[in-house]
Amino acid sequence: MRVKVTLACSECKQRNYNTMKNKKNNPDRLEMKKYCKFCHKHTDHKETK
Repeated sequence: MRVKVTLACSECKQRNYNTMKNKKNNPDRLEMKKYCKFCHKHTDHKETK
């Protein structure tokens, strides 16, 4: 039961990454540290709708 999710930068709110997640293993929202090409630094990226 894998679904496609979009990750958005927590600082500039740009949607930078698409990834997959397993809804059974991770029912809550995904959060990762990724590089934002708009901020030019590593920031927290959170799952959006």
